[in-house]
Amino acid sequence: MAKRGLVYPASLLLLLLLLSCFAEISFGKVLFSSLKRTLVVTASPKEGQASIIRATSNVIEFAVLKAGEDKITVNWGLNKTFPAGTDSAYKTIKVKLCYAPISQEDRAWRKTKEDLSKDKTCQFKIVSRAYTASDQSFEWTVERYVPLATYFVRAYAYDANDDPVAYGQSTDGKKTTNLFDIKAITGRHASLDIASICFSAFSVVSLFGFFYAEKRRAKSSQQK
Repeated sequence: MAKRGLVYPASLLLLLLLLSCFAEISFGKVLFSSLKRTLVVTASPKEGQASIIRATSNVIEFAVLKAGEDKITVNWGLNKTFPAGTDSAYKTIKVKLCYAPISQEDRAWRKTKEDLSKDKTCQFKIVSRAYTASDQSFEWTVERYVPLATYFVRAYAYDANDDPVAYGQSTDGKKTTNLFDIKAITGRHASLDIASICFSAFSVVSLFGFFYAEKRRAKSSQQK
């Protein structure tokens, strides 16, 4: 009986190992390098929101966008140079805001990984839509929670199993062109300031009312 008691745990471990191997084979990792860049993606601030603040022969910098206020217009579609049927497996397009390399340095929580299930490059959802062969466009207001950083936009094409199969991005392969900055919200929001002022005014009025009532009560007591 003692020997049989030792067999069951070993058998269970072997079974778990086999299941783990099977799961790895059946649901293999999707590597970014395995995706084809078949989508054309552009992203630009709304006209009039960004202006050139410095220009040299090598660098053109734009004014930063304000989180919670400014908008970005995103366009995406299939690169027409690919043969017909390239997009036959595409079912969904998910567009995301992604950190540029300059904003990933010394920040492990933003690190790029080949395994897309572990990749931290694109953490902010812009929009998700069913795939269509025609070009699409979406105007996105930068969310208030987006932190200060330099960004680009990337779109992933997903198949019927919700696995990424292709992509496109608004920058080049090295992620150095067509980047933009987003300025995070700092300090208090205007509505908070208004609420604070109203509360302070109410407190002052209440305090004066309290002293006035106490003074009348005291005066009434003396007259008695």
